Amino acid sequence: MGIERLYRAFRWGLVALSLWLGACGGAAEPMPYVDFNRRAPLATPRRTGVVPLRVGIAAVLSPQSSAEAYQELLQYLSHRLNRPVERVQRRDYQDMNVAIARGEVDIAFICTWAYVIGQREHGFRLLAVPVVNGKPTYQSWVIVRADLPIYRMEDLRGRVFAFVDPLSNTGYLYPRYLVHQLGETPERFFRRTFFTYGHDRAIRAVAQGLADGAAVDSLVFQFLLEREPELAGKVRVIDRSPEFGAPPVVAAPHLAPALQAEIQALLLSAHEDPEGQLALRAIGVERFVKGDDAWYEGVRRLEAAIASEEP
Repeated sequence: MGIERLYRAFRWGLVALSLWLGACGGAAEPMPYVDFNRRAPLATPRRTGVVPLRVGIAAVLSPQSSAEAYQELLQYLSHRLNRPVERVQRRDYQDMNVAIARGEVDIAFICTWAYVIGQREHGFRLLAVPVVNGKPTYQSWVIVRADLPIYRMEDLRGRVFAFVDPLSNTGYLYPRYLVHQLGETPERFFRRTFFTYGHDRAIRAVAQGLADGAAVDSLVFQFLLEREPELAGKVRVIDRSPEFGAPPVVAAPHLAPALQAEIQALLLSAHEDPEGQLALRAIGVERFVKGDDAWYEGVRRLEAAIASEEP
């Protein structure tokens, strides 16, 4: 083919292309400039047709702290289950219990008393219990401002006290029990009380002078002081409760038994997996164990002891 024929073919090709573009919507837009020296990571393709595992994180820590601490563990579950994982948070323990009962959450990391109530009222299933400092148990520690002359629970009479959550064992049930043992109710005993909806917030409330005292999860107290050692000089512990079963991981009643068993196996073996070890370290846990509902009988005894607020 001669040069002239090639030129005519090329020219008619351009005409045909322009007519096709016009038919498809008018004048063509100018081509964008692409700089191949600028790079950005590709978005991870979304899995289609796979229902996410919905994991509830109760506000043991404040919402932002909870989201940060549990992110690696959620990623670990997603990778090992080969399915997306969706984090679900609620303002308080009661809202989380309701979400589990309604089927809006599949598994959840919840508080001890919230488990006792959820197991009794909705059939929550015990999946796993964290082990910290070699024990699957924890305590309620009553803390006060370090600069105040408060050395016993009795010394908090007429003071400002921070509760954590209305369904918190360590942050509400146990200090209520102590006040009950003194023949009082919180309303009469304290000058003022308020809820912080997070153990870390209760600790900071005392450290900052917003409250004279609080009762908090011993594991969270130690976890927070490791990361913010300056708090150690601002608060001190005046009371330690008996040991209770640690805040557990529970399965919702609707969760299929096969999936429940698979998730439980992953949690119980996480400490043997390099990725799992990193995830556990982020939440201050050594490993998970299967646990026993009998570990929570102490909480039920506290409930019974203060069934009536009047001494």
